[in-house]
Amino acid sequence: MDFDIPEDLVSYLGELDRFIDEEIKPLEDADDNIRFFDHRREWARTDFDRGGLPRREWEELLGEARRRADAAGHYRYPFPKAFGGRDGTNLGMAVIREHLARKGLGLHNDLQNEHSIVGNNVGLLLMIHYGSEEQKAQWVDDLALGRRHFAFGITEPAHGSDATHMETKARRDGDEWVIDGEKTWNTGIHTAAADLVFARTSGEPGDARGITAFMVPTDSPGFEVVEYLWTFNMPTDHAHVKLTGVRVPADAVFGEEGRGLAVTQHFFNENRIRQAASSLGAAEFCVDRAVEYARQRAPFGKPLAANQAIQFPLVELRTQCEMLKVFIYKTAWLMDRDGAFSASEQVSMCNYWANRLCCEAADRAMQVYGGLGYSRHQPFEHIYRHHRRYRITEGSEEIQMRRVAGYMFGFMSQRAPKGVDA
Repeated sequence: MDFDIPEDLVSYLGELDRFIDEEIKPLEDADDNIRFFDHRREWARTDFDRGGLPRREWEELLGEARRRADAAGHYRYPFPKAFGGRDGTNLGMAVIREHLARKGLGLHNDLQNEHSIVGNNVGLLLMIHYGSEEQKAQWVDDLALGRRHFAFGITEPAHGSDATHMETKARRDGDEWVIDGEKTWNTGIHTAAADLVFARTSGEPGDARGITAFMVPTDSPGFEVVEYLWTFNMPTDHAHVKLTGVRVPADAVFGEEGRGLAVTQHFFNENRIRQAASSLGAAEFCVDRAVEYARQRAPFGKPLAANQAIQFPLVELRTQCEMLKVFIYKTAWLMDRDGAFSASEQVSMCNYWANRLCCEAADRAMQVYGGLGYSRHQPFEHIYRHHRRYRITEGSEEIQMRRVAGYMFGFMSQRAPKGVDA
């Protein structure tokens, strides 16, 4: 067995670090851009006069960072060379996402907006695999360059993790489809050109088949943003959307009719392992900073680090980080070797444990720092509030554990859904 990270990947991490130092850090420090990352961050990022949406200046800064990363050949790393990428692997993305998150808050990698100089462009991933030739011609270049994006209308007010009971329906009317229903946590809709809306087109509630994905322009008559839902970590771009008699042409169907859930399942595995790696990196950052502070802070005449009450909780967290790192790397490697759906059980294990561990590490760092850790002058409260989200989104940790139980006890099989490359 060889546990070494491939040399070309190690070299690439160095290339990324140099790019951050030469291009991204100066941009972060320019003017007063640091306000988006220091103790003012939540207020600087949030436009309270527009319902809590991200401020335009904040999103413009993220866009400039992405443009620079794309020009330098980093942003599209995970995509095929035919689409401007580097044929990046799942292992590569896991290592990179952990590395960037471990560097702490910064313009290089701020996951509150799913922003990173190495992009996790889910829209492009799905368009490459599921878009019709006409849809690809309309969308691929814009998605790759970040000129346009589409949101995801999956979750419903009455049905969270259970997408099979969605109440949004679409019916045929001649050459068109008519969509009625509601979606919630419809992230990014405020700047999206279209919404990928999932609706039942056949079958019964609870059936996995019979759900179809539609590309719905956000300016369609009957498409309404009801409100933006304020969250634990602001700003918010998570909308409650209502569709009333929204009409789309037949070519708005995305992927195979009745097989819409395969679209979501495809990116879940790849996205969940990347999220696990990001949470691991953020947890390591919290532990690193807590250890450093404990060695410097000396109340009552001796360093905090001399106290076992400080040492032991951090030892446990460091141990869990090291074990989880090996497991995440192995899982990503298995996905590269055998296909993304070959390790679904392991992906769920990595995901729920990493997200929980990150929250525990942020909480412990706050405790070690004391009052300063509780303040917004340190990043731990922000990390906690953001990563607490991942214990719920894209499948709560209970759903992840249920998936693992399904594999353990033989209720589920680790195979790709029909129409998805293994």
